[in-house]
Amino acid sequence: MDSQSVKPTEAGGPHGHDAGKKISGRKRHITVDTMGLLLAVVVHLAAIQDRDGAKPVLVRIAGRFPRLKLIRADGGYAGRLVAWAQAFGNRVLRIVKRPDSQKGFAVLPRGWVVERTSGWPGRSGRLSKDDEELEQTREAMVHIGMIQLMLRRLAPS
Repeated sequence: MDSQSVKPTEAGGPHGHDAGKKISGRKRHITVDTMGLLLAVVVHLAAIQDRDGAKPVLVRIAGRFPRLKLIRADGGYAGRLVAWAQAFGNRVLRIVKRPDSQKGFAVLPRGWVVERTSGWPGRSGRLSKDDEELEQTREAMVHIGMIQLMLRRLAPS
């Protein structure tokens, strides 16, 4: 599980400010499988912290993926969310942190899978900026973009 803040255009709907990434816009939280294929996406204001924005994602996948037991997330999801995920969906939310001795960027175990998937929508002109009025429309556009990606992989031209 991971989040990505996306800048809006002038036509975009309501947006907030992500103080951590210093971006005004919306945040999209995604959950992917081990191959990086999209399981769920939730879009909301960027001002909402990761651990608070993760609950709707976990609610969305509840009951849909019964074999899913372990969800990896970065340090932004630490705190009460770990216990909530266990109580709500009987899922283990494992927080993967970089070592304290590490300064700057560190490759986290299996963290690259969700990071790579987060980058794929940015290649699409329609998904690189947020110009949708409704958050549900933005979520649908992310789904469409991921479907197009999977189709290109299944049947390359």
